[in-house]
Amino acid sequence: MTIRDALAEALEARGVGPDQFSELMIRLLDRGVLCRDESKKETELYDRYLQVADLVEDYLSVLRIRLLHERRFHSLRLFPPGAEVPGLADSEDGFNQGLRERLSQQEVAAILVLRAEYDKALREGQIDEHGQVMLPLEAFNLASKNLLGRPLPEALTERRALFRRLRQLRLIRTANDDGLEDAETWLTIRPDITSLVTDAVLSQLTGDGPDAEALSSEEQPS
Repeated sequence: MTIRDALAEALEARGVGPDQFSELMIRLLDRGVLCRDESKKETELYDRYLQVADLVEDYLSVLRIRLLHERRFHSLRLFPPGAEVPGLADSEDGFNQGLRERLSQQEVAAILVLRAEYDKALREGQIDEHGQVMLPLEAFNLASKNLLGRPLPEALTERRALFRRLRQLRLIRTANDDGLEDAETWLTIRPDITSLVTDAVLSQLTGDGPDAEALSSEEQPS
């Protein structure tokens, strides 16, 4: 029996067709992240994952790709071989390319600040039932200045591109781009931020305060 035949048989037993499995895997490998509450489509794909979770994880393990399933928040995130993953044992794989995608210095800086603000809200109990944190845009900008000595981009096009990328990574929610010039605009930090910035990196940031440029060499899954 071929691997394809064995997979088709296992999928049939779970009531999932090969095309449905393929759609799920392509979405995961393409985006690197899936959150149930993001859209109707991601709800469907997440629920499908639950039906075939063992098959998905077996498939990915062959590629040495690790999957972090945050059951509390109904989210999935892929990490390439060798990546440090909070909540999972370290991998001995030494791969540095492939699924990794380099983030810009500005994106790294924003993610570090979001993580620090999330941790602060966690300590203060300012987290909703979905593990999310509400943060005013003005506070985000101020935290960026205080922690890294750099504000958010002033140019609207750059700011929109940054927030679009953060949304793609499923790290924040914003109502729309129209309010990105308004300091009173609020954004929502999603709990998945803890999957991208480890406690060790956060301690460095809030303690010794390394420059974000030194950390921007770290690569994240696409």
